Amino acid sequence: MNETLTEQHTDTRELLPTASAPRTRAAVRELVRPHRGLAAGGFAVLIAATAVGLLVQPLLGRIVDLVADQRPPGDLTLPVVLLVVVAVVHGGTTSLGLTLVSRLGETVLAHLRERFVEKALRLPLEQVEKAGAGDLTARVTRDVSVVGEAVRSALPELARSLLAILLTLVAMAALDWRFLVAALLAVPVQASTARWYVRHAVPLYAQQRIATGAQQQQLLDTIAGAGTVRAFRIEEEHTARVTRRSSAAVALKMRGIRLVLDFYNRLHVAEYTGLAAVLVAGFLLVRSDSVSIGTATAAALYFHSLFAPVNSALVLLDDAQSATASLARLVGVADEKTPEPTAPAAPRDAPLGKTAEPDGTVTVLGIDHEYVPGQPVLQNVDLTLRAGERVALVGPSGAGKTTLAKLIAGVHRATSGSVHLTGTPARGNGLPVALVTQETHIFAGPLADDLRLAHAGATDDELRSALTAVDALDWAEALPAGLDTVVGDGGHRLTSAQVQQLALARLILADPPVAVLDEATAEAGSTGARLLEKAAGRAVEGRTALVVAHRLTQAATADRIVVMEGGRIVESGTHDELRAGSGPYASLWEAWSGTRTATTEVPTHPEEPRVR
Repeated sequence: MNETLTEQHTDTRELLPTASAPRTRAAVRELVRPHRGLAAGGFAVLIAATAVGLLVQPLLGRIVDLVADQRPPGDLTLPVVLLVVVAVVHGGTTSLGLTLVSRLGETVLAHLRERFVEKALRLPLEQVEKAGAGDLTARVTRDVSVVGEAVRSALPELARSLLAILLTLVAMAALDWRFLVAALLAVPVQASTARWYVRHAVPLYAQQRIATGAQQQQLLDTIAGAGTVRAFRIEEEHTARVTRRSSAAVALKMRGIRLVLDFYNRLHVAEYTGLAAVLVAGFLLVRSDSVSIGTATAAALYFHSLFAPVNSALVLLDDAQSATASLARLVGVADEKTPEPTAPAAPRDAPLGKTAEPDGTVTVLGIDHEYVPGQPVLQNVDLTLRAGERVALVGPSGAGKTTLAKLIAGVHRATSGSVHLTGTPARGNGLPVALVTQETHIFAGPLADDLRLAHAGATDDELRSALTAVDALDWAEALPAGLDTVVGDGGHRLTSAQVQQLALARLILADPPVAVLDEATAEAGSTGARLLEKAAGRAVEGRTALVVAHRLTQAATADRIVVMEGGRIVESGTHDELRAGSGPYASLWEAWSGTRTATTEVPTHPEEPRVR
């Protein structure tokens, strides 16, 4: 049953957008437009290099004619010297042209990558969650890599091949127009091969990208939830899911390989058809004294030299189609419109003559929110957080606590209703609200740099002051290199409690008027949680704070407690007021009071065990 539901959820993910073919081409033109000079210079040099290289065949034909006419050996000196000069000039100009084209491609790719990352970071969290982390991860890794490789190798080679084909055909026509006609007999076979390949490759590579994203998503889900998988003894089920996703990706890959093999076979037919036609034309023209043996030799060499660029250009269709599919996925995200910030709403009808709300006041008016249409998570929520007030949010799992916290923090946009904040932005990172959750990321690099994410201009003394406030200075300075110790991936490992202390230190450095803590102490264990609760209390001093409380002891110390059930606020008041009543909070407190042990901790919903 669980497997079926998971499979259905995965299959119905709303993937991030993919740009259409016209929009992808338009995006490339937009990216290239500022670098028109570099593009013109690069292709001009490649044209010159190709033209110089085409002098080889006439020179070889001249040598054939000299030998056929039994001219003295000294007459061969000039064409041989010219061949050496052509080789040197051709090599130099080709290298310069490819360098310029590669620089153009890398520059354009860098700008596209910047646009992609900028938009990816601004995508609404619910949109990313609906698509699944695997979709975005596949685009950031696989698609960027494919496009980058195409830019570095396929694009310059394709440009050089196309120029070689065009100029070689012109050179054959200059020898004799009948050689060009003979050579063009191969074109129908090549054109039909190209059309056949594109028709089959485009949808196939698009399916491969989707299958790869689904495979990565399944791997992420299984690995991230390994503890839960083991706890419920569903290892075989998850292994089967990974196998199905991997098998689907492998099957599509094998289809691609068979497609390429058929593509090569059709190209060979075109090559031999064209070569036979040129040789026959040469034989007939030489027999009728229309051209010399050397000219016929040059024509045959010209057509033979087309094998490499034609095959290269057509084979590069494989890379081009793969890169185009990846490029469309990147452009789709880069073009995605990020939602504009919600316009602040005026507080609800204040009495005439009443002064404006003080800095740090949060007013939530008529909030409704749903992730899936028809399945409301929050319903008609009104809430005011007074400036400097610390409010604890409690309730059973699924009550909507985290959703409300993220709406206030600006992570999500409400389906309807408004959130109004008053006050100046934070001194550190300029945001009016800071959100601290139990999922804190530590970036690879020195610990001091990680702290300065919240306030780039923070001094060392300010860093130490923030660490002192959250009881983290002692262990931070005890690290191998103190605050310069490299942490994060590949660096010094930190405990979950230490990671959360750094998150709270960031909060202090950012210095926002409003702070939202979403179960920021839940993953630290009993001893660590007590330490973090004290640190969290110091971090939110002097600020308006909304704390999604995991323990009733944490809620009891708040200025006010708000209780949620079924997406609605059902109670609000101080700890003493609610405990003295007969509502849900009193029931929770009574249940804990009657069963508490030597510890002083209790979940805000003790009837629900936590499965790890």
